[in-house]
Amino acid sequence: MKIALAQLNYHVGNFESNTAKIISHIREAEEQGADLVVFAELCVCGYPSRDFLEFKEYIELCEEAAQKIAAECRNIACVIGLPTVNTNPEGKEHYNSAYFIEHGHVKAIVNKALLPNYDIFDEYRYFEPSTTFKCIDFKGHRIALTICEDLWNTLENPLYVTRPMDQLMTEKPDVMINIAASPFAYNHDEERIGILKDNASHYGLPLFYVNHVGAQTELIFDGGSLVFDNKGEMIDELPYFKESVAYYELNNSGVKQLQAHTIKAKREGDIEQIHQALILGIQDYFYKSGFKSAILGLSGGIDSAVVCALAAEALGPQNVMAVLLPSRFSSDHSIKDAEDLVKNLGCKSEIIQIRHITEAFESTLQPQFQGLPFNIAEENIQSRSRAVVLMAMCNKFGYILLNTSNKSEAAVGYGTLYGDMCGGISVIGDVYKTQVFELAKYINREREIIPVNTIVKPPSAELRPNQKDTDSLPEYDVLDPILMQYIENRCSSGEIIKMGYDEKTVRRVLRLVNLAEHKRYQTPPILRVSPKAFGMGRRMPIVGKYLS
Repeated sequence: MKIALAQLNYHVGNFESNTAKIISHIREAEEQGADLVVFAELCVCGYPSRDFLEFKEYIELCEEAAQKIAAECRNIACVIGLPTVNTNPEGKEHYNSAYFIEHGHVKAIVNKALLPNYDIFDEYRYFEPSTTFKCIDFKGHRIALTICEDLWNTLENPLYVTRPMDQLMTEKPDVMINIAASPFAYNHDEERIGILKDNASHYGLPLFYVNHVGAQTELIFDGGSLVFDNKGEMIDELPYFKESVAYYELNNSGVKQLQAHTIKAKREGDIEQIHQALILGIQDYFYKSGFKSAILGLSGGIDSAVVCALAAEALGPQNVMAVLLPSRFSSDHSIKDAEDLVKNLGCKSEIIQIRHITEAFESTLQPQFQGLPFNIAEENIQSRSRAVVLMAMCNKFGYILLNTSNKSEAAVGYGTLYGDMCGGISVIGDVYKTQVFELAKYINREREIIPVNTIVKPPSAELRPNQKDTDSLPEYDVLDPILMQYIENRCSSGEIIKMGYDEKTVRRVLRLVNLAEHKRYQTPPILRVSPKAFGMGRRMPIVGKYLS
């Protein structure tokens, strides 16, 4: 049996595009002599569809698309994923399903049993878990078909008591196929490989695994589809962050790769993966939203420089407008650093002075502020003045504003609501400041794109004379590890202090994180690259009293 794995980029709710893409790859696989082509979990509608799934018409459109796809499968079989109706009135309305299609008809329906309900996942909100398991016979092979989480167990530390494969093994399958929607995080590829390797070796069966690629707002899917033999040895690993189709021969002697793919000799580093993920995230946010041009405020600092470089690579420099917005506190070197970056990238730029705008606000508020010292109110007026200018240009010229706040700032609330925290998409909001420096160096790996002075100078918001980030925050090489222990690893203050961190600093930092929750609720979606990003995967109360 010749099997094709189709690792594709889908668009949530775009049935016309998704269906056309699937049919095109069915025809291609048929021309290549494949007997079976396998697509990813919920490929028909895209993942995650979220509350679109609550609309009856949406489910009906999924089924209509599936029938169009089935009509193309006369001389080839396929596996597709889609939501289906649960006819049992006692359960949830829908299943997360896979159709096995052969001879123009749905030959078998497999429903997902293990529904993830952690971090970004909330499948129990929409789907009923399956309790029945049956293999599929095709071309002399017996297939154990499962959906993503149904294999997401480590054998030493299972997440679930139920193992669909344990029950499917009673029917003596000779191959496993798993269709998935497994989002990217910079530590996720090795974890995924380990879990699938364990399954293949434990059950003694070849394993074909196909994943989504592409971004759906904040979620980024990295692909990396995998094939293992019955001993758990990796046969193939599809490319990361791009669409790919690969072909394999399955027979009694095992799995044979039919193309000259080269499995990576070593894993990519975290920063390289983050770079690729952010490029894909920017591209798909714009393409799938129907926009092509980005705008951002370019301060001369490292955060906006990194975002500008990423945007220029993702969208093309001709589609990026960098706006320099100097105030009376902006240093000459910041303006020069920003101008040098624009020259290096070849993007468009404008310089718009905001001094007269902030002075107009301050003059208007003079009766109310009379006799009071300059403080955060005047600082934030500058940031909000910049946002007004940038949003006006968005409205006038059709740009999408890129937010340039990093994760360290977002964590402790070091940013201005309706000022530097505004935007359509937050590009580096899941990248700590120390990682931003590493990302800048990676961007400069072949030539100087981001000026060296931007990288080496002390970070500053430049909202008051001689301001530095460290006036308000610990050094980032102290702050970021504390934040990571609290946010990613969910350690308490006591646990972090026992690791050797200064008690006063830890308690202050954690208090800042919790107090800033109201700001994060009002910021743009953040491209997720870590195992615990702000947004849909981290749900905290705004007025909670817990300060750890």
